[in-house]
Amino acid sequence: MRIPLVLLALLAAGPAAAQERLLIFDAHLHYSHDAPAVVPPERAVAILRAAGLKRAMVSSSDDEGTQTLARLAPDIVIPVLRPYRTRADLSTWVRDPGVLAYMEARLARFRYAGFGEFHVYGADADLPVVRTLVQMAKARGMFLHLHGDADAVERVLRQDPDARILWAHSGFDRPENVRAMLERHTNLVCDLAFRSDHARDGKVDEAWRAVFLAHPDRFLVGTDTFTPERWHYVETHAAWSRAWLADLPADAAARIAWQNGERLFGNAIRAD
Repeated sequence: MRIPLVLLALLAAGPAAAQERLLIFDAHLHYSHDAPAVVPPERAVAILRAAGLKRAMVSSSDDEGTQTLARLAPDIVIPVLRPYRTRADLSTWVRDPGVLAYMEARLARFRYAGFGEFHVYGADADLPVVRTLVQMAKARGMFLHLHGDADAVERVLRQDPDARILWAHSGFDRPENVRAMLERHTNLVCDLAFRSDHARDGKVDEAWRAVFLAHPDRFLVGTDTFTPERWHYVETHAAWSRAWLADLPADAAARIAWQNGERLFGNAIRAD
């Protein structure tokens, strides 16, 4: 991604600007099995702190990476459980009951705020494995971090109208379609991970601005470290997010930057 001019100016502003930087709640990070060889755990935690993150929701394939970071930085890391033992499960999990046994075993050992990020599209959301996952979330009061299309979201909400869904990447859908989904489903929230169409050179796209200002309580930012190399982008992405959020009213910017995440997920894991 080309670094916007406004971001370069912010980076050049030095320590004074850094002291005033907006907190960020990163709703979409992965630290999968191949990440430690590229970014060791201690370095990953240092990156989260250097980026000025209030919290970070982390999942991984398999779950060991998430647990490692959660042990090192329990003040920042919010664990989320994927139904993926390896990345190969991404395309097969919806028809593999074995992932459910894996998840039950992890749930018996660790606490999680939610399930995901998982990939499901269209009618696959009605398959038995996905239905069971939805019911597992319902029974435990956990949210679903769903990477899929609007059809999949609709199908999950027909299974459980009270399901809390974090729609990954806002479904890569158009802003008017995202707005329609938000207005139709009050328990749907959206992450903006790996999108760049909502802002350019520090200016928010007008169509997206309308959605953000209509629903400032329904969006979160995220980096999506879907490959280990993207961990080197976490700090830059946080700075880029602050740059375009500065083009919104301060209250809306703070909500999207960190307050929504903290309100929705900050206390999702509590001690007994």
